[in-house]
Amino acid sequence: MSRRSILSRTPRTPHAPRTPRTGRRLLAGVLGGAVCVGLSAAPASSAGTDAPGPVVSRGVTIPAFYTPPAELPGENGALIRTEPLPLGLSIPGLDGRPMPGTATRLMYRSTDSTGAAVAVTGAYIEPSAAWKGGGPRPLVAVASGTMGQGDQCAPSFALQHPLTLTGDTLSVGYEALSVYRLLATGAAVVVTDYAGLGTTDRLHTYVNRVDEAHALLDAVRAARAVPGASVTPASRTGLYGYSQGGGASAAAAELQSSYAPDVPLSGTYSGAPPADLTAVMNGIDGSALAGALAWAINGFAQSDPDLRAVVDANVSATGRAALADASTMCVGDAILGYGFTKSGKWTVSGASLGTVIAADPRARAALDKQRIGRLKPSGPVRLATGTQDDIVPHAQARQLAVDWCAKGAAVTYDAVVLPNLGDKILTNHLVPLVTDQGDAVSWLADRLAGKPAGGNCWTMPFQP
Repeated sequence: MSRRSILSRTPRTPHAPRTPRTGRRLLAGVLGGAVCVGLSAAPASSAGTDAPGPVVSRGVTIPAFYTPPAELPGENGALIRTEPLPLGLSIPGLDGRPMPGTATRLMYRSTDSTGAAVAVTGAYIEPSAAWKGGGPRPLVAVASGTMGQGDQCAPSFALQHPLTLTGDTLSVGYEALSVYRLLATGAAVVVTDYAGLGTTDRLHTYVNRVDEAHALLDAVRAARAVPGASVTPASRTGLYGYSQGGGASAAAAELQSSYAPDVPLSGTYSGAPPADLTAVMNGIDGSALAGALAWAINGFAQSDPDLRAVVDANVSATGRAALADASTMCVGDAILGYGFTKSGKWTVSGASLGTVIAADPRARAALDKQRIGRLKPSGPVRLATGTQDDIVPHAQARQLAVDWCAKGAAVTYDAVVLPNLGDKILTNHLVPLVTDQGDAVSWLADRLAGKPAGGNCWTMPFQP
């Protein structure tokens, strides 16, 4: 399916202001399968476009940089455009260079789960810290945790604006902590915005394993081509991600050998990965982050005709309005707007979305295609999961480690044992992110330095 044919179902062009009302019209088009105008955009320049008007998402003007051109390069990972990216959290170093580094905003080509070319944005950061390990400076590709579905939530935008707070939206760039810790090791970092997050031509396909894996691997290719970057194809490469990012890094490690054999992996950190979306949907439903259900349904309805048909048949008018509203939200908006909502409020029957999907073979098949753990990952992997995690349930993340171990992968599994810190209020999910981060960065830095990782699959029967 071509990029244009996917977008032709949506009634807005990438130059129309993406206000909350625009988001509702967009989702109505996706969910109803309407055939309207196709994509049109001006050719790319080195740092922007000739777009006639800005895109506005919940009161935030999206820079013209994020509007893709009409034609994309032929090679995955090829740079489309770059521009300097001012970091919102930066200080001048003693040598005059900014700390923790110098950032460049990127747009590059990737391929989505339908086989269509897609423009993806992100950021490359050249660290001020020296690399003291052997070989050329290594590179870490960071897959961000959940930021939302509105273009203003993009991780690269958050690096420039650590806090976006208007009357309509709330976004916090929490991923800066892991990015800056990685930079402090002397490794360069490239961050992907994923397909459709930031770029104004489509919706973000939240937790779509193929889209995310491709975007992450292609970010590595793009980083190597950034003018002035010190990384090269000979640089050791690692992947890093927690939550949504943990699923993306896990999927990328699985798909590397077939999709990006030119991107060998020295190590992958996958924290709290959503490997089984059926279990994750049930964990998120009724939680503080219930709005993430809407992001997943929105994304899959855009990319999977079978699931779109199930949504059309089962989501009520109230549900359609909620899905459309959520399509322009960041995490803060979703917590305030839909925290602890039961998805049965969005369906015609009153049954939960999980129940609706379980009852329909087409929907079950759509989610089954997203299962992570059926392929052996490339290179050593460290998988961490909080034993009390009730948002991205611990059991399904542990099962991913079991599945990988059975395939002979070099897996280091770490169960983060903490007390129950509050049911469904995100604490059981977020606290392990912070408590495990130091160990995760250290483990990955060792892999980038060439130190071997043996794995501990033999301990799985004894670990929670």
